[in-house]
Amino acid sequence: MVCLRCQICSHAETTVIDSRPSGDLSKVRRRRQCVSCRGRFTTYETAELTPIVVIKKDGRRQEFSREKLLAGLRKAVEKRPISVSVLEQLVDAIQGELASTMVREVPVSIIGEMVLERLVTLDKMACIRYMSVYKDFEDPREFLAEIDHLFDQHRPTSSRDRGPGGGES
Repeated sequence: MVCLRCQICSHAETTVIDSRPSGDLSKVRRRRQCVSCRGRFTTYETAELTPIVVIKKDGRRQEFSREKLLAGLRKAVEKRPISVSVLEQLVDAIQGELASTMVREVPVSIIGEMVLERLVTLDKMACIRYMSVYKDFEDPREFLAEIDHLFDQHRPTSSRDRGPGGGES
């Protein structure tokens, strides 16, 4: 039996009262109860995989950081109607896709494109914010051209999202 300290009273022994896999099967959610205070709390277990190494723009190599990606996304969606759980699902999807490729070294540009592909359908303003930092534009015209290119690939489907000349195909 694995002992896990109670997150309420710090007692050294808890019991598992319920276990279930997450929707994408990447985690196991466990509901635990302290044998001392009877308090309940939830833990999540994930399999430890071979780390993915990110090749930065300057050539440095750095272990993939879920927290760093999530922090960047939080900044991009600041003051937007997007919950943290949606961002965590987005990061889960990217991390899962990277893990499934069996490639252990990934250029940061690939991860950035994966984020943009998901953000453009989730929230266009958040996508633009993320792109402005991720792409590090020197010239505003390059930025505008990149926005046009990205949105040409992802035509809006609702009449509210349509800009000038943005009719449905």
